[in-house]
Amino acid sequence: MSENSPAKKTFQQRADEFIAVANQQVPESSVDDVNTSILFSAARFNAFSVARSVESADKLQAEKQAAIKFFTQRYTEMLEQNFDEYISRFESYTQK
Repeated sequence: MSENSPAKKTFQQRADEFIAVANQQVPESSVDDVNTSILFSAARFNAFSVARSVESADKLQAEKQAAIKFFTQRYTEMLEQNFDEYISRFESYTQK
């Protein structure tokens, strides 16, 4: 990487940026509304990421159920990890 090339962001840095945008939207909306927007955005981007990897609508249709299963499993794993972290750090995360 040259000195002029921007450093690639890490997984955590990208995730933190999305969370920061969500947190900025909460005062003008609600946590539930922002949460729904995030879920929709993730679903839309997931469909886009699969669609760009195939050559036709027929191939996208053929990949649809496998992709849904993959993303559902990954989301479940990530949600469980985040709940476990929140449970273990509940007092420090919820201090006001």
